[in-house]
Amino acid sequence: MTYEIEINRQRYEAEPRPGQCLRTYLRERGWFGVKKGCDGGDCGACTVHVDGEPVHSCLYPAVRAEGRAVTTVEGLASPEGELHPVQQKFLDAQGFQCGFCTAGFLMTTAALEAERGTGHDDGKLDDLPRAFKGNLCRCTGYRAIEDAVRGVRHAERPCAGKAVGANLGAPAGPQVVTGTARYTFDVDVPGLLHMKLLRSPHPHARIVSVDTRDALRVPGVRAVLTHEDAPDVLYSSARHEHPTEDPDDTRVLDDTVRYVGQRVAAVVADSEQAAEEGCRRVEVTYEPLPHVIDPEAAMAPGAPALHVDKGPQARIARAADNVAGEVHGELGDVEAGFAEADVVYEETFRTQRVQHASLETHGCVAYFEPKEDGAGERLTVRSSTQTPFLTRRALCALFGLAEDEVRVVAGRVGGGFGGKQEMLTEDIVTLAALKLRRPVKLEYTRAEQFYGATTRHPFTITVKAGARADGTLSALRMRVVANTGAYGNHGPAVMFHSVGESFAVYRAPHKKVDAFSVYTNCVPAGAFRGYGLGQVTFAVESVMDELARRLGMDELAFRERNIIKAGEAMVGPTGEEEDLYIASYGLDQCLSVVRRAIADDTSEAPEGWLVGQGTALAMIATGPPGGHYADATVGLLADGTYDVAVGTAEFGNGTTTVHQQITAGALATTHDRVAVRQSDTDVVRHDTGAFGSAGTVVAGKAVLLAATSLAERLTTYAARHTGVPRHLCVLGAEEVDCAGRTVPLKELYEAAVAGGAAHELTADGHWGGSPRSVAFNAQWFKVAVDPDTGEMRILRSVHAADAGKVMNPMQCRGQVEGGVAQALGATLFENVRVDGRGEVTTAAFRRYRLPQYADVPRTEVHFTETRDAIGPLGAKSMSESPFNPVAPAFANALRDATGVRFTELPLTRDRVWLALADSASANPVPPTSSQSPGSDPTPSGILRTAPSDPG
Repeated sequence: MTYEIEINRQRYEAEPRPGQCLRTYLRERGWFGVKKGCDGGDCGACTVHVDGEPVHSCLYPAVRAEGRAVTTVEGLASPEGELHPVQQKFLDAQGFQCGFCTAGFLMTTAALEAERGTGHDDGKLDDLPRAFKGNLCRCTGYRAIEDAVRGVRHAERPCAGKAVGANLGAPAGPQVVTGTARYTFDVDVPGLLHMKLLRSPHPHARIVSVDTRDALRVPGVRAVLTHEDAPDVLYSSARHEHPTEDPDDTRVLDDTVRYVGQRVAAVVADSEQAAEEGCRRVEVTYEPLPHVIDPEAAMAPGAPALHVDKGPQARIARAADNVAGEVHGELGDVEAGFAEADVVYEETFRTQRVQHASLETHGCVAYFEPKEDGAGERLTVRSSTQTPFLTRRALCALFGLAEDEVRVVAGRVGGGFGGKQEMLTEDIVTLAALKLRRPVKLEYTRAEQFYGATTRHPFTITVKAGARADGTLSALRMRVVANTGAYGNHGPAVMFHSVGESFAVYRAPHKKVDAFSVYTNCVPAGAFRGYGLGQVTFAVESVMDELARRLGMDELAFRERNIIKAGEAMVGPTGEEEDLYIASYGLDQCLSVVRRAIADDTSEAPEGWLVGQGTALAMIATGPPGGHYADATVGLLADGTYDVAVGTAEFGNGTTTVHQQITAGALATTHDRVAVRQSDTDVVRHDTGAFGSAGTVVAGKAVLLAATSLAERLTTYAARHTGVPRHLCVLGAEEVDCAGRTVPLKELYEAAVAGGAAHELTADGHWGGSPRSVAFNAQWFKVAVDPDTGEMRILRSVHAADAGKVMNPMQCRGQVEGGVAQALGATLFENVRVDGRGEVTTAAFRRYRLPQYADVPRTEVHFTETRDAIGPLGAKSMSESPFNPVAPAFANALRDATGVRFTELPLTRDRVWLALADSASANPVPPTSSQSPGSDPTPSGILRTAPSDPG
């Protein structure tokens, strides 16, 4: 066969393998801008042009491209390097966050732009929901993408010293829009071997034997690893600064499997195809064991105990009862508080499993490189992780390695949302690399993300609350049961956090909490945006709304009467938090934003539809408890620019931009004179990781301390160099003004090196994450419901955020919009379903519905005017918190419209329709508002719900 293809104006003649798709063919030739996000044509991240037509290259056979011209995102720019107009628009609008999906949107938009005014123009660019029905974004909420397509510019170029508070574009923006940003697998490693995992078909079983002989006969198979090859060491896949926060209940490969999908064996081969065939030929004999998937049943006497074989060193609260962790606390006397109440309301609420659905799946590449001193080799693990330093620590402990023998590095990470605060691939890949002394790669498929990674914890929350006639709370009681799945990674910590700020934000003299994190034979849960707060906030805010209704009070007035106030102590279930303070207070401003939204609302609904509005609030600590550490180093370079070294990872959270802004501000320079190196254990001493919204308030604080110290050092050295008093030396963008004498920074560097004082041009910063402050958020929705079909539309979405000093309004707005969009997915349709054996039945995007462009309303984002006393330059965190009040605000609006209190998520259209049908005859509810006849029934920027997913 003679094969010829043109890729980005270059000719290739290598024939594709039988059955090879165009995506892998392109990536094997170094065109890494083509991304793998779904394996099934669902996400659009792999979109390329074939003879000008956009196609999903994961579905397009490479053989069909013979004789055709293929263009990837790298080929959009001109041969001279000038950006394509669409690339420039995405850069100007900053139409991305993690950027993993961006190439797909660029290629789709560029193709449609090329059709403008031709006979092929069918108007899709004027109908973006239709244009982008084949593209998914998990980060942005789509508004920034719309602005990019429309040519709206947001990025600014602030003058020297004015970077903080400006709409600064991401430093990696040019690389993102040209497809040259390097994610985990965008590297070419010579001699690379590929790993595939054999997974358990049983929810609970003991492995009797594993026969690998047939698998090892497959050409190209190099090794088959089983529990007999794995270290007999217990650990947790969760990554925390203090490993004791999680139970040690996991092995790299275990002789007992506890959920369908648990890894049983690893096959390493020359190709993925050979590894897959090897997996098919491994013969495993199992002894099935009783299983349990309901957490209440799991705690009942006689239930099969999943981890009863573990001793006290595993730190499992009550292994015999399947309780991974628990917390119990009472303030006052709740029974006395209920006796004082004029109104008492009690209800049980349920939240479902949700997948993080970051478009870059879990995975890593391990390879060997020479040590710096030339004395042997060390292992480098390139991973899609939020915690490089904690992962290195865990690998060293697991395999008995010294820290200088292991380097962990994260490239640009394609989304995280807490899901990559785990060690899910690095351990098994390291085991293989150490055994074979060869580079090894493991990249999860999209299906494996559903049944082999982690999910958000499903919760059952029973809340009982009492209030007096004057609207003051008298008592609040919560019983919380979190399903942690087969393993306890993050289980106790999520459970404890879930009843922290949700418990403390409302004042009541009598409070009680009983909470449990429970093992079941289901896919493990883990860290997820909000870390348990969103689940319990759904219940608490629904109850507060119901109490206000039963008292006949305005819902905002009721909340204002009972919320925590500035200066008050933070009291959790076990008493006052030692290091948590209200270092700035913006909750009152958040509620004022909602009041104004209600007062000025003019949105209308289709005639005959039910209309309602609802509010919810949330409070969250601006960092994890127990210490979250960051080191940073800032130094002057020979060319007069600055280098920032910091450990935290970039995955669309925007910390790189903020660290650049902080440094530029402290050193009175422009942002383009500051380069950031990050997420590499070679870069700085330590960094706990990019989770718990710590990128700005912890790592940013370390960067600020380092940059401020360097500014002092530079003026001190300039004074010594010129003989001018230090107080007359003023640092500028590229120089130091010493009483009228201009000393270029280059000259200062040269003088320091010549004088043996180069160390004076570098400064370090460290922050330990304590004390901590709190951030506040409030969400308001106005919704319309069709009583005949259950269809729901969001007429208006307003979010108020207390972010302290907003370091980058454009970027922070994007974090809020993305959080609201992700939360709406969890509120309305996302659901990782499991069957009676705990097996995931929604292991693909087409069965697990993510919010698409057409699903997400444009949220109005408002920031309060506060300045935090703890956070760097007055800033607070704002990555996780916008998620938390969304579900209860929507449920409260739905209650207002329909008269029905919905207590279980997701609020799918069929669930709403059935509830309306059930209540119609007994309690008919007339619409509270309707649209005038003849007006537009489909206002722009609204959500239209479709039937629930088919799983």
